[in-house]
Amino acid sequence: MNKISVVILNWNGVDDTIACLKSIQELSLKDYKLSVIVVDNKSSDDSLKRLREIKLKNAGYELLTNNANYGFAKGNNIGIANAIDGGAEYILVLNNDTEVDSQTLQRMVGFMNNNPQFGAISPKIYFAKGYEFHKKRYRESDLGKVIWYAGGDIDWANVYGANHGVDEVDQGQFEEVRETDFSTGACSLLRVETLKKVGLYEEKYFMYLEDVDLSVRIKKSGWKIGYCDGAHIWHKVAQSSSVGSDLNDYFITRNRMFFGFRYASVRAKVALIKESFRLLLAGRKWQRVGVKDFYLGKLGKGSWR
Repeated sequence: MNKISVVILNWNGVDDTIACLKSIQELSLKDYKLSVIVVDNKSSDDSLKRLREIKLKNAGYELLTNNANYGFAKGNNIGIANAIDGGAEYILVLNNDTEVDSQTLQRMVGFMNNNPQFGAISPKIYFAKGYEFHKKRYRESDLGKVIWYAGGDIDWANVYGANHGVDEVDQGQFEEVRETDFSTGACSLLRVETLKKVGLYEEKYFMYLEDVDLSVRIKKSGWKIGYCDGAHIWHKVAQSSSVGSDLNDYFITRNRMFFGFRYASVRAKVALIKESFRLLLAGRKWQRVGVKDFYLGKLGKGSWR
């Protein structure tokens, strides 16, 4: 019987976290033992009070509390390390603003059991209803079927990770299981054997691109990354962290440079340097701060407010 742990990071988002946990209670369970670890990143709302009251009917439940907001990478690492210590064979890192289909985990674990060459996989991810980027584009019957992720590519020339299928209505165009460049941290099933070899999320990112970095390390170590079409979830994609927001400007700008200088070609690194000079001269405020922090080595939370 497989032992699986779900790790969910919460920061001032208890309503979303509870909705996520309710969907986990509806998971189909067969031939595996499930535990859920919620890690609270020092929320200032009533998260702790409400999360302490949670009881799951189909899984063990543990609440871990951090003494600071450690960001996505370190916050999840604390939960992952706890799960590994508890003997988990697989760990599902799951955003708190998602809800899972009842068959999702069963299908993902089944795929991993039958394909030991894969170190991580992600399911098809839909926008939750009302969270689409282009809400007026779709018919009512399309809602809940608009794709946010169906695998992804790393554009090494421009040092970007791009999801497949974004904004497309699902009509069966992404039904095959296949290899992909990265497993998104929104929902990633990780093989513990793999993590013990390659390590956990790189905490210097704080947030953004740590999932792509981990995926690169997994592939460099000989495992594959997969997109599992038979499983799906819904994601309340955050508009506040979308392209052009201050948060996105800072962490994407800084972390692209950090990631690129770690893994990209010399040509791509030169392009990043040229782009950084352009941003210093004409970029938005937090893009400029992100560039400066990269060159100053201010990683982790850095200068973010």
